[in-house]
Amino acid sequence: MTEEELEAMVRLVGRARHVVIGTSADPVSRANGERIAEAWGGLVLATVTWPETAASWLRQARRFAAPEPDVWVVSATPAGWAGMARRLAASTSWSPHRTVATATLEECPLPGLRGARADGSSWEN
Repeated sequence: MTEEELEAMVRLVGRARHVVIGTSADPVSRANGERIAEAWGGLVLATVTWPETAASWLRQARRFAAPEPDVWVVSATPAGWAGMARRLAASTSWSPHRTVATATLEECPLPGLRGARADGSSWEN
């Protein structure tokens, strides 16, 4: 994650009172989640990590959605996010419209999902 992308993520989270951060289990996604939390500096209700493949992702999806944050923040690989997003949409009150993601997920076709690019610009599906 570039400094420009990090700054854009913090801008997108904005003045949220609290967030939940979700990451894939890979080291880069987890480190990016930690960097975003530190740079934003607000209250993180939970940090949830999920594997690239899982039987259902139900346990992780419930933990991710349950705190009902102002904003969900995602740093993940496309493969891990695809399964998690399907489970979130099918089984929880999660909303892509209240979710901010890193550049790695720009190509994920999920209407309402928005995020930051490496150059600091933003995107929305």
